[in-house]
Formats: sequence, C-alpha cells, structure tokens
Amino acid sequence: MKRIIISCFLLFLSVGIAKAQTHVVYGIVNTFDSIPLIGVEVFVKGTKQTLLTDSLGRFSAICKDNDKLKIRAKGFVSQNVKITKDLQLAVVNLKMQSGQKGREYAIGYGYMSEKDRSTAIANLKSGDTNFNRFSNMYDLLQSMGAEVENGEVILRGPTSFQGSSAALIVVDDVIVESSYLNGINPIEVKSIDIIKDGSAAVYGSRGANGVVLIKLRTENK
Repeated sequence: MKRIIISCFLLFLSVGIAKAQTHVVYGIVNTFDSIPLIGVEVFVKGTKQTLLTDSLGRFSAICKDNDKLKIRAKGFVSQNVKITKDLQLAVVNLKMQSGQKGREYAIGYGYMSEKDRSTAIANLKSGDTNFNRFSNMYDLLQSMGAEVENGEVILRGPTSFQGSSAALIVVDDVIVESSYLNGINPIEVKSIDIIKDGSAAVYGSRGANGVVLIKLRTENK
C-alpha cells in the first residue's frame, strides 16, 4: 500500500514539475522595426508545433524552458529565438533577403497590409532603418507616429484614465523613465518597436498606455 501511495505521489510530483517547466511566450514579428508581418511561421522546437502570426503580427506559444522558436517567411531572413524562463514577450524584427527576388516575395506574398506595403517600399528606397538623421530620440519617435508632450512619449491607441498617459519606455529590456531618452543618441539605436495593442499586457498596468521597446547597438555599450 505504501508503495502505491509513494508511486502516486511521485507521479503527481513529476506532472507538477513538467507543468512548471512550460510557460506561454507572447511575440510580435515586424519588419523595418514597426511594420507587423501577417501569416509568418513560428515553429516551436519543443512541441514541433507551427503557428502563424495574426493580422497585427502577434503570436502566443506554449514553450519549455530553454526551448527555441524559429521564425520564417518567404523573402525574409529566418531568425531563431532562444526561450528563457523569464521571457514573456519576444519582439522579432525580420530583415528582407538581399536581391530583387527576395524583396518581391517579402512585399508581394501577403505578409503586409496594403498600407504597410507602401511603407516598406518607401523604407527600401530610403534606407530608413538608419536613425542617424535624427538629432534626438523624441524626433525619431515622432517620425514613427508617437507624440511628445512635456517630455513624455504618448502613443496613439488605448490610453489610461488613471493620470499619466505616457507610454512605458524599455531600453535593452530595462524599464526606464522618459527622461532617460535625453541621454541616447539616435545613432546608438539598433531597433525600435512600438506596441499599442493587447501585447503590452505582459507589462501589467505599466503598459496600459503602450510600450516603446528600444534596442541599442552592442558596440555602444
């Protein structure tokens, strides 16, 4: 009888551990740092499951700790994302493949809305991922559709009715005050992602007014 009880206990314990080793990872797949990509394949190595991003470039996947995601779409360079137990939101910025054929797939294969296709074509012509033409971070963010009021970044979309309507600023995965932007030179910026929809919920109430995710170039650190 004792053996049966011990066996049952070990069974429940192993199930509990297995559950504890998985968690939901939310993600956004963009190109040119702000254009959402639709119908991109997200392959979860641990479960062998393939997901597709929605109309806003979003996905959610149940992942194991130390799992890997492979993000792939025709005309784009595939990316791998390593999952850690603390990762809640994965923001992936896919680069277009070089060459005319790769660009034709990327733009014409249905991954972007009609409006975003026009933006992508304009970005290809202007090389707009280079931010050094901006004198400060606030001008850069305004060029991406954000507003600036009294030194705070305001995003179009859902806003909070509980005082400040400022967006949450995250630089290299660290939450900072808006004033921190004064110390960043746009030439140091590798990528910027603006999140205004439900994906910002992973930051709790702090993300209610949207989130600005900034990645700096490693050579500047």
